[in-house]
Amino acid sequence: MTAPNNLQPPVRIITTHNSEGKAVISNAIPDTPKPQDVEDGKAAFYLQYCTEQFPVEMNGDKDLAAYQKYTSSAPGLVVSGGTVLRHVDMSPGLVSPMHRTVSLDYGIVIEGEIELVLDSGETRLMKPGDIAIQRGTMHAWRNTSQTQWARMLYVLQPSTPLTVGEKKLDEDYSDMKGVRASS
Repeated sequence: MTAPNNLQPPVRIITTHNSEGKAVISNAIPDTPKPQDVEDGKAAFYLQYCTEQFPVEMNGDKDLAAYQKYTSSAPGLVVSGGTVLRHVDMSPGLVSPMHRTVSLDYGIVIEGEIELVLDSGETRLMKPGDIAIQRGTMHAWRNTSQTQWARMLYVLQPSTPLTVGEKKLDEDYSDMKGVRASS
Protein backbone atom coordinates (compact mmCIF):
# COMPACT_ATOMS: atom_id res chain seq x y z
CA MET A 1 0.00 0.00 0.00
CA THR A 2 1.26 3.46 -0.73
CA ALA A 3 -0.51 4.91 2.33
CA PRO A 4 -0.44 3.55 5.90
CA ASN A 5 -3.37 1.26 6.59
CA ASN A 6 -4.44 1.04 10.26
CA LEU A 7 -6.27 -2.27 9.70
CA GLN A 8 -4.85 -5.72 10.40
CA PRO A 9 -4.45 -7.86 7.27
CA PRO A 10 -7.48 -10.14 6.99
CA VAL A 11 -6.90 -13.84 7.64
CA ARG A 12 -8.77 -16.73 6.07
CA ILE A 13 -8.79 -20.33 7.22
CA ILE A 14 -9.53 -22.95 4.59
CA THR A 15 -10.58 -26.41 5.68
CA THR A 16 -10.19 -29.72 3.87
CA HIS A 17 -10.07 -33.44 4.67
CA ASN A 18 -7.20 -35.76 5.47
CA SER A 19 -6.90 -39.25 3.95
CA GLU A 20 -9.16 -40.64 6.73
CA GLY A 21 -11.92 -38.16 5.92
CA LYS A 22 -11.34 -36.05 9.05
CA ALA A 23 -11.59 -32.27 8.84
CA VAL A 24 -8.23 -30.46 8.88
CA ILE A 25 -6.90 -26.99 8.10
CA SER A 26 -5.53 -26.77 4.57
CA ASN A 27 -1.98 -25.51 4.10
CA ALA A 28 -2.29 -25.31 0.31
CA ILE A 29 -2.74 -21.53 0.39
CA PRO A 30 -1.29 -18.97 2.85
CA ASP A 31 -3.73 -17.72 5.51
CA THR A 32 -3.26 -14.06 4.55
CA PRO A 33 -3.88 -13.04 0.93
CA LYS A 34 -1.66 -10.43 -0.70
CA PRO A 35 -3.33 -7.06 -1.16
CA GLN A 36 -4.05 -5.78 -4.67
CA ASP A 37 -3.60 -2.01 -4.77
CA VAL A 38 -6.38 -0.18 -6.57
CA GLU A 39 -7.20 3.48 -7.04
CA ASP A 40 -3.51 4.41 -6.94
CA GLY A 41 -2.98 2.82 -3.51
CA LYS A 42 -6.01 4.48 -1.91
CA ALA A 43 -7.76 1.10 -1.65
CA ALA A 44 -6.73 -2.52 -1.39
CA PHE A 45 -8.54 -5.66 -2.50
CA TYR A 46 -7.89 -8.91 -0.64
CA LEU A 47 -9.21 -11.83 -2.69
CA GLN A 48 -10.18 -14.23 0.08
CA TYR A 49 -11.59 -16.94 -2.20
CA CYS A 50 -13.35 -17.44 -5.49
CA THR A 51 -14.92 -20.26 -7.42
CA GLU A 52 -15.52 -20.80 -11.12
CA GLN A 53 -18.71 -22.83 -11.02
CA PHE A 54 -21.91 -23.27 -9.07
CA PRO A 55 -22.50 -25.60 -7.42
CA VAL A 56 -18.86 -25.74 -6.39
CA GLU A 57 -16.82 -28.84 -7.24
CA MET A 58 -14.64 -29.63 -4.20
CA ASN A 59 -13.71 -33.22 -5.11
CA GLY A 60 -10.02 -33.52 -5.83
CA ASP A 61 -9.59 -29.95 -4.51
CA LYS A 62 -10.85 -28.55 -7.83
CA ASP A 63 -12.10 -25.41 -6.09
CA LEU A 64 -8.69 -24.83 -4.50
CA ALA A 65 -7.00 -25.21 -7.88
CA ALA A 66 -9.44 -22.73 -9.45
CA TYR A 67 -8.77 -20.21 -6.68
CA GLN A 68 -4.98 -20.68 -6.72
CA LYS A 69 -4.71 -19.41 -10.29
CA TYR A 70 -6.29 -16.12 -9.19
CA THR A 71 -3.82 -15.60 -6.34
CA SER A 72 -1.21 -14.43 -8.86
CA SER A 73 -3.59 -12.72 -11.31
CA ALA A 74 -6.76 -11.39 -9.68
CA PRO A 75 -10.06 -11.72 -11.53
CA GLY A 76 -12.36 -8.81 -12.33
CA LEU A 77 -14.93 -7.97 -9.69
CA VAL A 78 -17.08 -10.95 -10.74
CA VAL A 79 -16.20 -14.47 -11.93
CA SER A 80 -18.75 -15.72 -14.46
CA GLY A 81 -20.43 -18.88 -13.20
CA GLY A 82 -18.68 -18.69 -9.80
CA THR A 83 -18.44 -16.61 -6.65
CA VAL A 84 -16.00 -14.05 -5.26
CA LEU A 85 -15.23 -13.33 -1.60
CA ARG A 86 -13.20 -10.13 -1.18
CA HIS A 87 -12.24 -7.67 1.55
CA VAL A 88 -11.84 -4.08 0.41
CA ASP A 89 -9.90 -1.56 2.51
CA MET A 90 -10.59 2.11 1.76
CA SER A 91 -8.40 5.03 2.75
CA PRO A 92 -9.82 7.96 4.75
CA GLY A 93 -12.27 10.04 2.71
CA LEU A 94 -12.04 7.78 -0.35
CA VAL A 95 -15.00 7.78 -2.72
CA SER A 96 -14.89 4.90 -5.20
CA PRO A 97 -15.78 5.56 -8.82
CA MET A 98 -19.45 5.06 -9.64
CA HIS A 99 -19.68 1.51 -11.03
CA ARG A 100 -21.93 -1.43 -11.83
CA THR A 101 -21.34 -5.18 -11.85
CA VAL A 102 -23.70 -7.68 -13.44
CA SER A 103 -24.06 -9.52 -10.17
CA LEU A 104 -25.89 -9.89 -6.88
CA ASP A 105 -23.53 -8.71 -4.14
CA TYR A 106 -23.61 -8.77 -0.38
CA GLY A 107 -21.51 -5.90 1.00
CA ILE A 108 -20.89 -6.00 4.75
CA VAL A 109 -19.20 -3.20 6.70
CA ILE A 110 -16.51 -4.68 8.96
CA GLU A 111 -14.64 -1.55 10.16
CA GLY A 112 -15.55 2.11 10.01
CA GLU A 113 -18.57 3.78 8.46
CA ILE A 114 -19.27 3.61 4.74
CA GLU A 115 -21.80 5.57 2.75
CA LEU A 116 -23.53 3.78 -0.13
CA VAL A 117 -24.04 6.32 -2.93
CA LEU A 118 -26.46 5.55 -5.80
CA ASP A 119 -26.50 7.23 -9.20
CA SER A 120 -29.94 8.68 -8.36
CA GLY A 121 -28.26 10.72 -5.63
CA GLU A 122 -29.77 8.59 -2.85
CA THR A 123 -27.33 7.66 -0.05
CA ARG A 124 -27.35 5.44 3.02
CA LEU A 125 -24.84 5.41 5.89
CA MET A 126 -23.69 1.92 6.86
CA LYS A 127 -22.04 0.97 10.16
CA PRO A 128 -20.20 -2.22 11.20
CA GLY A 129 -22.45 -5.22 10.67
CA ASP A 130 -24.72 -3.45 8.16
CA ILE A 131 -25.23 -5.22 4.84
CA ALA A 132 -26.04 -3.80 1.41
CA ILE A 133 -27.70 -6.16 -1.05
CA GLN A 134 -26.32 -4.72 -4.27
CA ARG A 135 -28.50 -5.78 -7.23
CA GLY A 136 -26.64 -4.59 -10.31
CA THR A 137 -27.18 -0.87 -9.70
CA MET A 138 -24.76 1.98 -10.38
CA HIS A 139 -23.20 2.81 -7.05
CA ALA A 140 -20.14 4.12 -5.24
CA TRP A 141 -18.77 3.68 -1.72
CA ARG A 142 -17.49 6.52 0.48
CA ASN A 143 -15.38 6.11 3.60
CA THR A 144 -16.89 8.82 5.80
CA SER A 145 -13.83 9.07 8.08
CA GLN A 146 -11.15 11.61 7.25
CA THR A 147 -8.60 9.88 9.51
CA GLN A 148 -9.24 6.10 9.57
CA TRP A 149 -9.25 3.34 6.99
CA ALA A 150 -12.50 1.36 6.58
CA ARG A 151 -13.08 -2.26 5.54
CA MET A 152 -15.93 -4.05 3.80
CA LEU A 153 -16.41 -7.71 2.96
CA TYR A 154 -18.12 -8.58 -0.33
CA VAL A 155 -19.65 -11.78 -1.65
CA LEU A 156 -20.28 -11.41 -5.40
CA GLN A 157 -22.40 -13.80 -7.45
CA PRO A 158 -22.91 -13.33 -11.20
CA SER A 159 -26.44 -12.65 -12.38
CA THR A 160 -28.24 -12.92 -15.66
CA PRO A 161 -27.98 -9.74 -17.77
CA LEU A 162 -30.09 -6.90 -16.41
CA THR A 163 -32.60 -4.89 -18.39
CA VAL A 164 -34.72 -1.98 -17.25
CA GLY A 165 -37.42 -1.18 -19.76
CA GLU A 166 -35.67 -1.62 -23.10
CA LYS A 167 -32.19 -0.76 -21.79
CA LYS A 168 -29.59 -3.47 -21.13
CA LEU A 169 -27.44 -2.60 -18.11
CA ASP A 170 -23.88 -3.81 -18.68
CA GLU A 171 -20.90 -3.94 -16.37
CA ASP A 172 -19.47 -0.43 -15.98
CA TYR A 173 -16.32 0.28 -13.98
CA SER A 174 -16.20 3.92 -15.03
CA ASP A 175 -12.58 4.97 -14.43
CA MET A 176 -11.81 2.46 -11.65
CA LYS A 177 -8.02 2.10 -11.60
CA GLY A 178 -6.35 -1.28 -11.15
CA VAL A 179 -9.42 -3.46 -11.76
CA ARG A 180 -9.82 -5.57 -14.88
CA ALA A 181 -13.10 -6.47 -16.55
CA SER A 182 -14.97 -9.47 -15.19
CA SER A 183 -14.63 -12.80 -16.94
